[in-house]
Amino acid sequence: MQGVLSGFAVIAVVIGVGYLIGRRGYLGDGGREVLTKLAFHVASPALLFTTLAQADLSVIFSDRLLVTAMSTAAAAGVFVAVGAVRGWGVGRTTIGALCSSYVNSGNLGIPIAVYVLGDASLVAPVLLFQLVAVTPVALTVLDLATVADDDKRPLWQSLLTPLRNPIALGSLAGVAASATGLHVPGPLMDPLTLIGNMSVPAVLLAFGISLRGSTLPLRGAERAPVLLAVTLKAVAQPLIAWALATGVFGLHGASLLDVVVTSALPAAQNLFTYASSYRVGEVLAREAILLSTVLAVPVLVVVAALLG
Repeated sequence: MQGVLSGFAVIAVVIGVGYLIGRRGYLGDGGREVLTKLAFHVASPALLFTTLAQADLSVIFSDRLLVTAMSTAAAAGVFVAVGAVRGWGVGRTTIGALCSSYVNSGNLGIPIAVYVLGDASLVAPVLLFQLVAVTPVALTVLDLATVADDDKRPLWQSLLTPLRNPIALGSLAGVAASATGLHVPGPLMDPLTLIGNMSVPAVLLAFGISLRGSTLPLRGAERAPVLLAVTLKAVAQPLIAWALATGVFGLHGASLLDVVVTSALPAAQNLFTYASSYRVGEVLAREAILLSTVLAVPVLVVVAALLG
């Protein structure tokens, strides 16, 4: 209980500061865009590299990861199927699929793992899976979907799209460093760590600024995709994870609690950064993140009470 509340409290305070910054106009009209670009092109790649370069990649090979991967694919797949039928567009559907399945495993998942699960490393498989597999694929789709008709690239250039994306590149570079046992010297790692530490605050502040002047959730044209994304994220994904963990993999006790809690985490704030950077699905991302974060509080409390 304490971990759930403290984790959400930290996020709420920083978002609130961002809202006040936007309301007062301290950063001018382009403040949100500057913070978004800082996070996307500089801070987040540095954070992902320093995180993954020091990570134990062996943690990804486990039953817990399979549950995470399958529940992620199931939740995202439902949104993609509905988006295809409803004609929501590739870019918008991709953002919605991410909001339906991509959990806040970093700035919220770590404190909750510490206080609820008792071990911060338990969130590592989810973090690594999302950074190594989900993010490069999703950003490649967004890259390809937002290419203008008169700027179609040759096939070989399309295949190299992940290598031009700063976030995907930072993730892949970190994995390569960890896999090869490369030791990054302190004079290089320390500045990267310092720069990476700006990522989460920049994302949360930009998100808070975006709330200024925005309508209440579920009032606009994005009502249907937002409702679907939030329902999948807050309800369906943890239920799918529970069903897979118990029915397929036979997990119980602490292992079961681990996979269900991590699946019940809300949509990650950096999804709004992706939406803003590609200028697609921004309202969908903002409202889905906000509502799934609010709903995650009672959901996580119930999960901890039933399975803890």
